[in-house]
Amino acid sequence: MAKKDYTNWDRNDLIKEIEQLRKRKKFGLVWENKPEDVVELCKKELPVLAEVKEKEIFKSSELSINLLIEGDNYHSLSVLNYTHKGKVDVIYIDPPYNTGNKDFIYNDQYVDKEDPYRHTKWLSFMNKRLTLAKELLSSNGVIFISIDDNEYAHLKLLCDEIFGENNSIGPLIQNKLNSKNDTQNIQKNHEYVLVYRKKEIKKEGKTVATLINKKLDSKEVFKENESFYFTGDPITTRGDGGILNARKNLGYTIYYNPDTNDIKGVMDYDIELAKSSNNEEEVYTDKAVLIDQGYVLIRPPRVRGKLGAWTWDCKRFNTNIDEIKIKKNRNGGYIVCKKNFVDPDDVYEVDGKYYFDMNKFGNSKSIIEYSTNEGTDAYNQILEPGSFNNPKNVEMLKHFLSLYDNKNSLVLDFFAGSGTLAQAVLELNKEDKGLRRFILCTNNENGIAEKICYKRVFNVINGYDSIDGIQSNLKYFKTSFVPADPTDKNKNTLTQKATEMLCIKEDAFEKVKIEENYKIFRNRKRYTGIVFDHLAIPEFKRVISDIDGHFNVYVFSLGDDTFDEEFTDIKNKVKLSPIPEAILRVYRRIFK
Repeated sequence: MAKKDYTNWDRNDLIKEIEQLRKRKKFGLVWENKPEDVVELCKKELPVLAEVKEKEIFKSSELSINLLIEGDNYHSLSVLNYTHKGKVDVIYIDPPYNTGNKDFIYNDQYVDKEDPYRHTKWLSFMNKRLTLAKELLSSNGVIFISIDDNEYAHLKLLCDEIFGENNSIGPLIQNKLNSKNDTQNIQKNHEYVLVYRKKEIKKEGKTVATLINKKLDSKEVFKENESFYFTGDPITTRGDGGILNARKNLGYTIYYNPDTNDIKGVMDYDIELAKSSNNEEEVYTDKAVLIDQGYVLIRPPRVRGKLGAWTWDCKRFNTNIDEIKIKKNRNGGYIVCKKNFVDPDDVYEVDGKYYFDMNKFGNSKSIIEYSTNEGTDAYNQILEPGSFNNPKNVEMLKHFLSLYDNKNSLVLDFFAGSGTLAQAVLELNKEDKGLRRFILCTNNENGIAEKICYKRVFNVINGYDSIDGIQSNLKYFKTSFVPADPTDKNKNTLTQKATEMLCIKEDAFEKVKIEENYKIFRNRKRYTGIVFDHLAIPEFKRVISDIDGHFNVYVFSLGDDTFDEEFTDIKNKVKLSPIPEAILRVYRRIFK
């Protein structure tokens, strides 16, 4: 930070400086705020939304409408501060980790490891967005933030400052189940998920944290004969040491019969045999017999392109078959896992499913195990493999959503990336008959909004390969801008451009009547009216007098006039708001 020159300061200047020094925080996170182009732009132009009609996905008027907003997330969050302030129940974000490896862009430039303001730029970036995000959370809302060691310490202090240290529910530690050996440092196989509530709210005598902790304590278990177990780690080796060339004794084939659940380990797999296809002659002569009996071959997955190996040798595997559980993964393959048996006396049943208190197993409820490879597998099943790096694990996000005690929650991801959250919401709704809705925000760098995020949501809703679609609706919007100068002309322009924002705010998209000077939309609960010219009020009133229902009405005004006197005769039928003043009030707070 540059040293200040006090040479030409007068007494008043020095007094002001002393007052500022007195106000400076004594403890906490301090950084030099760096100007950001997308923020500075809002001093000249105000963000609005424009719908991309050709990207709408509509299945039924009986289904909820989800949103995808293309644009810088600072602008999207600014718009949402008008349309959704206090309405979002769950936020999940996976922001750039600021590794220095071209994962974080600030003012159109990648921030590398040599940048002296690397952490300052990241903190400035995150502070602006998390401050806006906090305003969106409902009174008992919760935010989940994935992060790794590069910015964990800074993010924790920043979130303590924004959300309040007392509102930290506690970090979760994600065991990624795919560590890499590092000879210079301690091997890392984890990331963090910071969890904060908007504020401490009692719900039936319990806090949000208590409800989430109770669900973290519990794990679904499965009954087999008279035993109960949950599945643990796969027995696949991971890391540089887990390749077949280095662990030849751990190379064998697992033969599994999906109909009978019979399992056999056979030493018919080595470097040479791995090169042959299933249709070629094999050394193990009984292989064809097993295949005819319905067995499938399971061999270790590759490790960074090389042939993999198991963690158990063949003898141990066959001796401990009863401890093995084989599960089917999303792409039709199989995962070979170890069973963790639990005491039946500690198992309880809810709605036909069995659960176990993980505290009694000695596990920390703050540690969650979700493979990043499974996140990639789920993505590769829907879109072209390799077109997006490191997508999040769908099951992990479903787990986070299920921790929140509301199946009708509104969920937001403003670092949407490949759209994993959308898939998690839709799949979880299908599983537990929930009515959750999502809002995704992402820029379109390298076509990520259109070619990745939108396409993934499109495929999940419409179906892909042999997977049936999950019926839902989606509207696609792009951020646009109007001049910020508060002239009468610009106010009129903002009002004309605000139709989509008002429909989003009211969740009312079905057109009832569209005229030049007024528009009427509806949802299943109420109507929304937009009057662009106060001279059209009489005609607007005549139209709505024949419609049975309540109206939220927005009337254009150069000031703050809602024209209450003109609606006196139907005041019980309407709720009036001025535009664009209601929008400008929000923007003045944000862009001050």
